Amino acid sequence: MSDVTVIGAGLAGCEAAWQLAQRGLHVNLYEMRPLRQTPAHVSDQFAELVCSNSLGATRLDRALGLLKEEMRRLGSLIIACADGCALPAGGALAVDREGFARAVTEAISAHPRIAVRREEVQSIPAGLTILATGPLTSHALAEQIGHFAGQAQLYFYDALAPIVTLESIAMPPAWRQSRYDRDSGQSEGDYINCPLDRAQYEAFVAAVREAERIELRAFETDPEAERFFEGCLPIEVLAGRSVDALAFGPMRPVGLRDPRTGRRPYAAVQLRQDDQAGALFNIVGFQTNIKWPEQRRILQTIPGLEAAEFVRLGQMHRNTFINSPQLLRPTLQARGREDLFFAGQITGTEGYVGSAAGGLWAGLNAARLARGLAPLALPNTTMMGALFAYITQADPRYFQPMKSNFGLLPELESHVRNKGERYLAYADRALQVQGQFMAEHGVERTEIVSSH
Repeated sequence: MSDVTVIGAGLAGCEAAWQLAQRGLHVNLYEMRPLRQTPAHVSDQFAELVCSNSLGATRLDRALGLLKEEMRRLGSLIIACADGCALPAGGALAVDREGFARAVTEAISAHPRIAVRREEVQSIPAGLTILATGPLTSHALAEQIGHFAGQAQLYFYDALAPIVTLESIAMPPAWRQSRYDRDSGQSEGDYINCPLDRAQYEAFVAAVREAERIELRAFETDPEAERFFEGCLPIEVLAGRSVDALAFGPMRPVGLRDPRTGRRPYAAVQLRQDDQAGALFNIVGFQTNIKWPEQRRILQTIPGLEAAEFVRLGQMHRNTFINSPQLLRPTLQARGREDLFFAGQITGTEGYVGSAAGGLWAGLNAARLARGLAPLALPNTTMMGALFAYITQADPRYFQPMKSNFGLLPELESHVRNKGERYLAYADRALQVQGQFMAEHGVERTEIVSSH
């Protein structure tokens, strides 16, 4: 007998199962490997890290450092195992990849309240369930999620445009205006525009053409992926077709007037608001497979973005995810079915730590629901709460996955000019709010309850 079903034994699924079991629930944890392997995994271990072996920064003035500390204070299995397998990596938490997966696998397998089931789940179970199947969800289960969510709300490929902080955009030369002044009734336009003259534009195109690119993995170059990328072309592919392709595509200046000259620029880069607070803006139509250091260098040649602070750089890759703003509450419960939770990268939380954070919160909330308590939404002044608020409250028309960053947090009551000190102030506030929230709702770090 089990109280909860968890599907997927990656970072999110293992964290969810651990949180449930530590709170007295009996868990069936399903993992299809090694019965059915994914194109990216190479072992049958849980929580296998398929890309980098780094879980990001450790300092509290870094978004991932704060996120990890919030998780430590909630008793995260993933962070505890990572801390125990840490390798020298300066200011980052890098781990022995095999040792980390082994530590998580042993902890999960040895827990008396977790029953591991090595089999593929092809439909969404009835009863209290957490879906944490990750970016490579099997075809059969993805079809069932599509039926539940509506096929139009399920995506199989990311086309991520870079995102910058508003405060790092120089205005002028950038200015606010919607094309032909068609805004939403506000005194300013909805878009920020960065103008380029002909020489600047041609230099930009040349840099894009020459930039070093990321090579797609084999499972991202199948016919389905090719059709997707043809309908959502990277800027380097457009630039390679003709020198003016970008000027007639995402950089078209039609309907715009540079207030400094009163004339239309030769080309323009448009940025669109990406969060409710208006602190983050994405570069419209700038999906790309240019390597990240090259992206940063090239994008900072655009007038107005010379000092841009990037909270996400462009990327295109295979990644199954749902339109969380349409489908999830900030508690990570599915709208319309309160006993179904989603966690991890399938919700649109990017990266190892963000994925595990979703598993932690879904597990904690599922345990509360099982005990007749209301699931909780974390305050958005914490990094976890801000991340979950973003993925569940962003504009569903433009939703794309997001990693943790300080741009998601509400502004401080008083502005701190120095960026490092400001980020530490964000962290101090977040940890204080988290502590108060945990005390108010009786959420303990290790809420171990005797077996049923």
